[in-house]
Amino acid sequence: MAGDVVNLRQFRKQKTRSDHERAAEQNRITFGRTKAEKTLTQTLNETAERRLDQGRRETPSGIERPNED
Repeated sequence: MAGDVVNLRQFRKQKTRSDHERAAEQNRITFGRTKAEKTLTQTLNETAERRLDQGRRETPSGIERPNED
C-alpha cells in the first residue's frame, strides 16, 4: 500500500527543467532560422516582386510618363 517516496525538491527542479526545455523548443521552431534561410527567403521574395512588376501594364501612380507627341 505504500507508494514510492519522492523528493519534492528534485521533482520541482525536474518539472522546471522540462518546462524550460519545452519553451526553448517552441522558440527554436518559431525563431530558429539560419542566416542562409533568411537570405534565401528574401531573395525569392524580391525575385517574385520583380517578376510581378514586369508584368504591369500601367505605371504606378506618382511616376509620370514622358509625352509621346
